[in-house]
Formats: sequence, structure tokens, C-alpha cells
Amino acid sequence: MPRGPRAGLWAAAGAVGLGFLMALEIAARHYGQPGPMTNQAREAIFAPKSGFLLYAGMALMMVVLTWRQRFIAVGAAIGVDIAFAAVRWAVDAKVTDGHPFGNGALWVMLGCALIAVTRRTGQERVLLLKGVGMGLLLVAGRKTGDTWLLITSKTRPGVLDQYVATADHALGNPSWLVGRIVEATGPVGSNLLNIVYGQLAVAAVVVALYQLRHVAAERRFPRHHLVRTFLVIGLLGPATYLVFPVVGPVFAYGTGVEHWSSVGLWPEAPPSGQWAVADLWPQTLPPVSTPHPMPFDAITPRNCMPSLHTAWATAIYIHSRKAPRTLRFAGTFWLVATLGATLGFGYHYGVDLIAGVVFTLTVEAALRSSDRGWDRSGLQLAAYGATVFAALLVSYRYLPLEMARHPWVFGPLLLLAMASVIYGYARTAALWEPSPTPTRQPELEPQAELV
Repeated sequence: MPRGPRAGLWAAAGAVGLGFLMALEIAARHYGQPGPMTNQAREAIFAPKSGFLLYAGMALMMVVLTWRQRFIAVGAAIGVDIAFAAVRWAVDAKVTDGHPFGNGALWVMLGCALIAVTRRTGQERVLLLKGVGMGLLLVAGRKTGDTWLLITSKTRPGVLDQYVATADHALGNPSWLVGRIVEATGPVGSNLLNIVYGQLAVAAVVVALYQLRHVAAERRFPRHHLVRTFLVIGLLGPATYLVFPVVGPVFAYGTGVEHWSSVGLWPEAPPSGQWAVADLWPQTLPPVSTPHPMPFDAITPRNCMPSLHTAWATAIYIHSRKAPRTLRFAGTFWLVATLGATLGFGYHYGVDLIAGVVFTLTVEAALRSSDRGWDRSGLQLAAYGATVFAALLVSYRYLPLEMARHPWVFGPLLLLAMASVIYGYARTAALWEPSPTPTRQPELEPQAELV
């Protein structure tokens, strides 16, 4: 693409992104909460809620820096954090709802953006701005996601959990099974899964850093990497929450009090089971009956369909396949543990996970195909994945009773639909991989005949 049209495309994308953030800011203000832009700006001064994520974003930004510049950036971030901690100690400011560190990482990223604009030119400026943008987008994505969840809880008073729980009988209600297993493991298993579930972004950064390790030397980014997939999943996924609002079994069929009280969303826990159908999870399977939309509170996010934790963990798994053995093993472990956590903590139903896998492979196929100029195989795979994803949502909404009454038919069909997308992606990705060129053996010169 010529330089002029490419610059215009980036400008248009930036304008759309800024408009989207402003719209979310206005929507959050309408509900009496600060939006993503306000929350991000506050972290420049106040104790940041995303301390680890800010440093993870700075680590992503540093892939465009030399080793000397990286040491300077890390030292500056630590120095700024120490200065902020000293000021808070001097004025006796208590850190209650955030981390005591992270301001330094944000200031370093903003400083690098200023340096790019004022001290760099040409390709060096573009490269540094891309690095800063990637680091800030990682954090902004988290803030945007929080606002999306707020909007889902305020704009969708009714949830479709009874439909999803009924359809989940086709898979044998895996959330109830895994929930009992996690309970049996006690605090050891629960704490391990909680760490894996909560630090998914950190695992993604580790894989992304491996993929981007040559950026500083080559002075360019690879055509496709994990950060792009992560951001697109986070942008598109919450839109489905508005179409198919679901809160999850721990809330719809349990109390959910312990979870929300632990994260401070309910200062005073409401009566047990106030909004739930009954206190069934994970001890008692929900009955098979005619489902209907049910009202729910205005606090709990409707963030189950599809399972974006499953989607992101699947993306980590895919992008770690070409890494060294240790990273491949870590990607596999993170996927399996994330599936166990989403089910075992009662955050998702089994059918949510199937939708999450199909969603990720569709997004990944579309992104990789766009890099190749929208070739036919990529377009077909993306269209097929989108069709399967839509068919899953329609079946969960309109065929849950039939799925529950005929589990030996619909259970294998659900797994087969997911497996078909997995097979299609694996086959198409194999076609995209460059075939190894056989090494040509040097021809031997004919020896002179002996006379």
C-alpha cells in the first residue's frame, strides 16, 4: 500500500478508536461511573488498579528499544514509583483500591511518546509510536472492557442463563462437575486456578515478547502477532454480551456473594440467592424445564457468551506453538487451567467454552487472511467459523429443550461443530506455512577420462 493511503488508514483508525472511547466515556458517565479515559488518566497520579498490567504494557513497548534504552526505561519507571511511594508516605495517603506501583511504567510510556514526537523522525518515530501505542492499548483494553461490563449490567436487565444451562445438559453440565472437583481440591487447587485466571494478560505478554523479540534489531514488527488477536477479541467479544446476556452458573444458580464481596463490588453482601433461580451450583444439577429470560441485578456483568477467557487462552495456545518447548508447555498448561477455572469457579457453562474456541479461531483466521490479501482459503475459513458461531448462539437460544432431551445427539454435534472449525483452521494454517525448499546439492564436475 502506498505511503499516503496507509497514513490515511491509520488516521481513520485512530479517529474511530478515539470516538469509540469517547462514546464509552459518555455512556459510563450516564450511569454515574468514570469511563475508560478518566480511569486511565487517574493512574498517572493516583494508585493504579492495573499495576502489573502497566508494567506488562511497558514491557511490550520496550521491544522497539535497544538494551541500553530498556535499562534506562526500567530504571526510570522504578525511580518514579519510588518517588510516588515516598510522597504517599509523606502525606499519609493510604493505598486501598489500587497497587502501590505502576505510575512509573505509565509515565515512561508517555515520555517515550513525547520523545517520538519531538526527537525522532521518519521510520524511527513510527516504530517508537507503534511500541508506545501497543503498550497503552493493552492497558486501555482492560479499561474499555470494564466499561463494557458496566454497560451490559445496566442495559440488559434480563439474562438468558436458563437457556444456556438447559442447553448445557447436552454436554453433561461440565460446570457442575468441575465445580465439585475444584471444591474437593481445597484451597490449593482453587488458589492455583485463581492465579492462572487472573494473570491471563501476563501470560499473553510473555508469549508476545517472544514473538516480538527481533523488532528492535529488524526495526519492524512481524505481520501478525498475539497482541493483535488479543485486542480484536476484546473489541468484538463484548458486543455479543449485549446480544446474548448471561451471568454464569455461580450467580444464576448459586449465590455469587463470596466472589463479588471479595472484589468489593458489593460492600454489603445481599441476601443469599436474591437473584438466583435456586442455590444449586455445584451440588445439584439444574432441572430440565422450559427456559425463559429471568431478571437479574444491575451489578453483575453479562459476560459469559462467549467465554473470552477461553478465547484468549486459546489464542495464547495457538501463538505459542512455534515457541521453544518450555513456552509451548506453558501455553498448553494455561489453556487447560483456564478451562478448569472458568468451569470450576462457576463463571461459565460448557457451551460458552465451545463458542469461545470457535470465536477465537474465526478471529485468528480473519486476521491472518487479511495479512495475506484476503486469499480464498482464509475467506472461506472466516466465513465458515462465523456461520458456526452464529449457529451455536441460535441453537442455544431456540433449541435448548431439544438439546437437553437428546444429549447423545446434540452433545456430539456441538463437539463436532467445534472440531470442524479446529480442523479447518489447522489445515488452512498448514497451507499458509512456507514449504521447506530442498537444498540443492552441488553438481560434481565430470572427471577427465584416463587415457
